[in-house]
Amino acid sequence: MIYQYKFEKILTIKEKEKNDAFSKYNEALKRFEEAAEKLYKILKKKEDLLQFHQEKLGKGLSVQEIRHHQLFMDNLEKISDHYQKVVIEARYKMTLQQEKLMEKNIEVKKYEKIRERDFQRFMEALKDIENKNMDEISIQQFLSKGN
Repeated sequence: MIYQYKFEKILTIKEKEKNDAFSKYNEALKRFEEAAEKLYKILKKKEDLLQFHQEKLGKGLSVQEIRHHQLFMDNLEKISDHYQKVVIEARYKMTLQQEKLMEKNIEVKKYEKIRERDFQRFMEALKDIENKNMDEISIQQFLSKGN
């Protein structure tokens, strides 16, 4: 008697869905990391530029240079605002994909647990059949010795 899990195809499909969800999660994680890295670089550049400007102010600057610096800082501020929005959106998508992955993982675990229980019942039934066969053999041997 060979064990055949009745939900094997469903389990296979669920595992494929879980793997797809894992791939999507990894892609979302990668996008989040890239966006966060860009935001970090912009903020670092802004900080370095601010420090450089403070040093230059101590030495003295022309009004034209101060205006140029302020315009540049305003642009960096707009860029950093943009990347903050990108990071927030990427984090949201990553979290969404993580939740989907967790759902798929739970589904797969449920089917694996059902398979495990079903296999245990199969083994118990097999053992019962084996015991009945052994009892039958024992009875036949006893009867054959009695004759």
